[in-house]
Amino acid sequence: MDKVVSSAAQALEDVTDGASLAVGGFGLCGIPSVLIAELHAKGVRDLEVFSNNCGVDDWGLGILLGSKQIRRMVSSYVGENKEFARQYLEGELEVELTPQGTLAERLRAGGAGIAAFFTPTGVGSQVADGGLPWRYAADGSVALASPPKETRTFALGGEERTYVLEEGIVADFGLVRAAKGDRHGNLVFHESARNFNPLCAMSGRVTIAEVEELVEPGEIDADAVHLPGIYVQRVVPLTAAQAKEKRIEKRTVRPAGTDPEADPAAKKEL
Repeated sequence: MDKVVSSAAQALEDVTDGASLAVGGFGLCGIPSVLIAELHAKGVRDLEVFSNNCGVDDWGLGILLGSKQIRRMVSSYVGENKEFARQYLEGELEVELTPQGTLAERLRAGGAGIAAFFTPTGVGSQVADGGLPWRYAADGSVALASPPKETRTFALGGEERTYVLEEGIVADFGLVRAAKGDRHGNLVFHESARNFNPLCAMSGRVTIAEVEELVEPGEIDADAVHLPGIYVQRVVPLTAAQAKEKRIEKRTVRPAGTDPEADPAAKKEL
């Protein structure tokens, strides 16, 4: 089945206000920036987004945040986005902070049809006990806090330990970016850009993949496929300019001609 669509706009035409999105990427690495930009242009609002983080103030999901199109974020890390922090602390954005490994497994579980699972991560903290601020009021008080979660003791490997129940995530749409994809939706990710992308693709009821290089079915060796096409419903081939545009959060360099091994100060900067 040929899953290629002509544009990001066509791929996202049925995304409406209030939709939930599982968005791949880690920091700005591997984010579906073209699809995110099209959502911004489309103007859909009240989105619930499952993603490791929320981009930066002027790129990635940060664009949607700045235009107040995101109602709720389920994330692990928010440290690179000042607008995210401002909206959260001033009660404009609901945020469910989730341990990173737990978020990854929740996405994978949802895609595998697993409703919930037990994990030791978060036991003995507000993650399990409840009370994490999800939304603040304008006066700084907590308007909505996380509820307590079920815990149970299991003797895994003969060692008794307490575990907390976490629910799988199924999103209306999964948005991902791949280095290569074929017309059947089989995807290959480049090195660390693999990060959350396969998991978000699994989590989406309808998954849309923007691909930097489109190839014909059979051109990707079966053993090289990172995500099988069964999880992908639409493929958006990028132009050369779109594929080339990538950003990083922070660039750290040393002065030209400085040997970090010989200069302790330069080594410290690295």
